[in-house]
Amino acid sequence: MAVFGMLSAVSGFIKIRYLLDKAVIDNMVFRCHYRITTAILFTCCIIVTANNLIGDPISCINDGSIPMHVINTFCWITYTFTIPGQQHRQIGTDVAGPGLGNEYGQEKRYHSYYQWVPFVLFFQGIMFYVPHWIWKNMEDGKIRMITDGLRGMVSMPEKYRKDRQMRIIKYFIESLNSHNGYSFAYFFCELLNFINVIVNIFMVDKFLGGAFMSYGTDVLKFSNMDQDLRYDPMIEIFPRLTKCTFRKFGPSGSIQKHDTLCVLALNILNEKIYIFLWFWFIILATISAVAVLYSLVVIMMPTTRETIIKRSYRSGQRKAINKLVQRLEIGDFLILHFLSQNLTTRSYGDMIDQLCSLLTNEVPRTPSAPSTLEMNQMSHSIYPPAELFDGKETET
Repeated sequence: MAVFGMLSAVSGFIKIRYLLDKAVIDNMVFRCHYRITTAILFTCCIIVTANNLIGDPISCINDGSIPMHVINTFCWITYTFTIPGQQHRQIGTDVAGPGLGNEYGQEKRYHSYYQWVPFVLFFQGIMFYVPHWIWKNMEDGKIRMITDGLRGMVSMPEKYRKDRQMRIIKYFIESLNSHNGYSFAYFFCELLNFINVIVNIFMVDKFLGGAFMSYGTDVLKFSNMDQDLRYDPMIEIFPRLTKCTFRKFGPSGSIQKHDTLCVLALNILNEKIYIFLWFWFIILATISAVAVLYSLVVIMMPTTRETIIKRSYRSGQRKAINKLVQRLEIGDFLILHFLSQNLTTRSYGDMIDQLCSLLTNEVPRTPSAPSTLEMNQMSHSIYPPAELFDGKETET
């Protein structure tokens, strides 16, 4: 029950939230990093540390001269080993188990990673959350402030809706061409997501002794091999039976050597966790690379921005949208794109209509972008007169 209690806490990372509760300030690929991947890694960390699922993580046998709890603790906190040269020999006749045989003159492969698996998984979970934390702090609630009162509202009084739309348009016109720093922060964090998943792949490969890179492909090859000839690569990387050497002083003061066999029950979970992570990291790295390339296209090709706006505002005229895109810089486009994800189709369409009318007929001034505090104050101020949106000037 304690395990399920901890898992319920992790579920907060992937729960579906309504737009009314939380502004959308990123895309689905971004959310795959800080919600899904972080939740997966924290869940795996909890499962590995839940001893009631598999019992003791390590159990060693000896000749009885050493207390069981002593040899178990010693082999857990130091290391165990297997012999690679004895991996593919006949079990039961040549060796006692995969990698367990005569060690004289043989190279040994030491295994001590199992002590650190929960810590590494937890650290990886934090790593995948960091880019979102950076972006959230740099974004500073801008979209939430702008869309406050309209976000997630399907039905509302017409006058209220128009007043809120006027507030958004007023902010957008006054801060036109001043959001490039905002967009740079977003695209930087998006690139950081891609770099992060690549770093994690190499980090796990180093952690597992260089075996992670080909782990997934080796398992796939194993499943397609003949039943009599195939050898499970997961047992070689995550052995279930290993050897451990314990030395102590004998009655005469001489050093006595005790060889023990240790059952690593924890590796039953580890092998499943890391084969899943191998496939997930490959998928995540691929879609993250596509997302970065897509963002580069959006930055370098204004026609792509026009297509994106047109897709969100299907009733708009292509000529008007083309002129609007020409007036916008990449930061302004990103603000509009986030608005399309937080507003209803009607509210967003009306707002684009007014922006096309205003920005294609007159040249607005270009001050610095208002801060979050200024936008908060703006939401409580008197809305601009309707003449501002008819192309007429008013006295201040």
